[in-house]
Amino acid sequence: MGEDCLPSFYSQVAQGCPCHGITYLDHAGATLFADSLLKGFMDDLRENIYGNPHSQNISSKLTYDTIEHVRYRILQHFNTTAEDYTVIFTSGSTAALKLVAETFPWIPEGAKEPSSRFCYLTDSHTSVVGMRGITAMMNVLSVLVQPKDMLLLEKNKEPAKEQNCTTPHLFCYPAQSNFSGTKYPLSWIRKIKARELCPVRIPGKWFVLLDAAAFVSTSPLDLTVHTADFVAISFYKIFGFPTGLGALLVNNEIAPFLRKIYFGGGTAAAYLAGEDFYSPRQSIAERFEDGTVSFLDIIALKHGFDALERLTGGMENIKQHTFALAHYTYTVLSTLKYTNGAPVVHIYSDTDFSNPDVQGPIINFNVLDENGDIIGYSQVDKMASLYNIHVRTGCFCNTGACQQHLGISNEDIKRNLQAGHMCGDDIDIIDGRPTGSVRISFGYMSTFEDAQNFLKFIIATQLSKADMKFPSQPTPTKTVTESEESPMQNDQTSCHNADVLSMKTIIADTGPWNNSSAMLKTTRWQPPETELERTRAAVFERAVPVHSSSNKPISVTNICLYPIKSCSAFEVTQWPVGNQGLLYDRNWMLVNQNGVCITQKQEPRLCLIHPSIDLKQKIMVIKAEGMDPIAIPLEENLEKERQICQSKVCAHRVQTYDCGERIADWFSEFLGRQCHLIRQSSDFKGNATQKHVKGQAPSATLSLSLVNEAQYLLINTASILYLKEQIIARLEEPLETEQLIQRFRANIVINTMEPFEEEEWAEISIGALHFQVVGPCNRCQIICIDQKSGERNKEFLQSLSNARGRKTHFGIYLMNQSSCSSSSYILSVGSPVFPMLKESTKIQCPPSNEEKASG
Repeated sequence: MGEDCLPSFYSQVAQGCPCHGITYLDHAGATLFADSLLKGFMDDLRENIYGNPHSQNISSKLTYDTIEHVRYRILQHFNTTAEDYTVIFTSGSTAALKLVAETFPWIPEGAKEPSSRFCYLTDSHTSVVGMRGITAMMNVLSVLVQPKDMLLLEKNKEPAKEQNCTTPHLFCYPAQSNFSGTKYPLSWIRKIKARELCPVRIPGKWFVLLDAAAFVSTSPLDLTVHTADFVAISFYKIFGFPTGLGALLVNNEIAPFLRKIYFGGGTAAAYLAGEDFYSPRQSIAERFEDGTVSFLDIIALKHGFDALERLTGGMENIKQHTFALAHYTYTVLSTLKYTNGAPVVHIYSDTDFSNPDVQGPIINFNVLDENGDIIGYSQVDKMASLYNIHVRTGCFCNTGACQQHLGISNEDIKRNLQAGHMCGDDIDIIDGRPTGSVRISFGYMSTFEDAQNFLKFIIATQLSKADMKFPSQPTPTKTVTESEESPMQNDQTSCHNADVLSMKTIIADTGPWNNSSAMLKTTRWQPPETELERTRAAVFERAVPVHSSSNKPISVTNICLYPIKSCSAFEVTQWPVGNQGLLYDRNWMLVNQNGVCITQKQEPRLCLIHPSIDLKQKIMVIKAEGMDPIAIPLEENLEKERQICQSKVCAHRVQTYDCGERIADWFSEFLGRQCHLIRQSSDFKGNATQKHVKGQAPSATLSLSLVNEAQYLLINTASILYLKEQIIARLEEPLETEQLIQRFRANIVINTMEPFEEEEWAEISIGALHFQVVGPCNRCQIICIDQKSGERNKEFLQSLSNARGRKTHFGIYLMNQSSCSSSSYILSVGSPVFPMLKESTKIQCPPSNEEKASG
């Protein structure tokens, strides 16, 4: 796409984009759907009746004919016809890959004929690698092939030798890496099938399975030129909607040789229930589509193609558009430097982003600090969320590419698993080394402003305001001083005061950007394992009792409980201790119409709802401005007709029941959205899921309420005062200590002489209660919400990250280790606190501003 076409392209796409106020950069995960797609689809459903396509009535015949039309539309999209390819609908590209593994005509080891081989590229999605589980059951060997070896073989190709062996072998590779965006040569298809290029030297006939899921989302695929035997795709990556629908495109030459064992509804021409007799349908698609296909979703594809063509003009335009954005972002990102010359990011790429035929619109990277140390991806993700920027982090279901680019060995993967890290979690650094990275990806909905917002986010969070310079036009010389531009002034628009870069310079910019000191860094949280007694013994064996670093007494200064999760605090001077924490703490929560928990992350106004507990009257009274107070009995509803439902809180399964329509109406009216108040059922108690902490023995699995991580959260006023100084320096306006304490939503507040010394404690005793420290609290964007007004200010999380040496830890989690936890125990303000300090732990004061500047 030429530069002159870009503005009109943007305006067309913007009309259909539903993501207002959000910078969405995970199009490789799932692209966004157009409003017009949904409107066209819903109009279609209102105007037509679509029945089960396996029936013969008029509505069913309409469904069948529409599905066949969509098959032709898909083949047309890939420039082929029904004479050459068949479209088999699946639940996604994963199911398409699995179908190939199950039906390919493998010849196992030990047969009279030479055996088959399944070869796949290192840079392959988990769903490709998982095919080897099926081939192993069939006694077929799997062979891992390195991309560099394939490229070397292609360069030093040898003439194919004549041979009569027809043993079928399968080679699978991605048309585009979902990790780095590298596009692997489609010319391999022809060369492998012609034996000009062999993944392994073995007699037989080679077939090619192309994993095209990532590729076809932003690039055209011509199956007339690149005649792969199998092509796996997922439609949500192209259109955004529908999800859970993909296809396997099968070359009709190989289709007759596929072996299918199971037969489901709609696949049989005839069969007998009492005799081993089955005759499949003649149609390849009908033979392999077990049961009723997702026919309404398939019909939605028609409207997806309509919207895509109307908004973009075709896949070639999308290819050029998305590459232009990726090229621009890569060019600027790769030039960002700290004042000491160190790069701000490390980009994982096999190309220089100069050619859209070899590089897709994906940029994979890790953010570095000024010393070259990697900042954990979970911290980058957390900071990005403050700017309404959505990215992807981890290894992206591509362990092979992750290992290759990040230098992670096989033993590292196994050790990381033993350390508690699993795919998809937020344990981003183990033993100082990254477990994954950050990925941004562009789609046809992406705009130039998306690229700008992302770059400004990196600059604002990594580089100090005082020294940052940002070009209004990205040319090699022009810069704008801070007096001309103040970045990151608005939460919703992410630097809306910054000048918009010229559309004409998307490709041209290679100019220097002068920058300085970073503000983020790696964070690690490693909670302990289970088994109470071993923990207690191990901790006491290496712990020493202390009062504080100055040997002055420590006491409880504040106690708060939060009866309704994410609503306002209820502060008390003394309170009973229950089996799950403070009595009634987070026993209730609000959920949306889908039963999903609502927190201040989605609804900041929750902090304006004030619940209070009256133990004598056994009621909870809920107040909010402009609303009449409403009361809820504390005694649990034990009526048989109450509806018990399952919910999840931070991956923990909880059992709850609805508090009724009267209560739901009250909350819905105040918040202006449909919601229900639910309460945790006493019939089911959530358990604390804990992981291993290096140097600690396991601890017991204890009961939790609707909290995220542990029974109690403790913070230190000394730590609050230290952080307060940092925030005031950034905000340049006064800040009340009490207001800052409220933002951290702790159950127990104490006061020591030194900030952050609580992080060095192993256990603490408060009166007759004994608590184990289970780890630091890794803070999220909720601390950016003023608990009195509900207003957001991202400076608070950024200040915490800067003050804590690029971590966002603040406060510690506690679990009650007392022999009996019941309401007979009372926690009181003024109670002395006796911590157990880990042996060989030295309390270190946070560095002064001068020390940090020199460091």
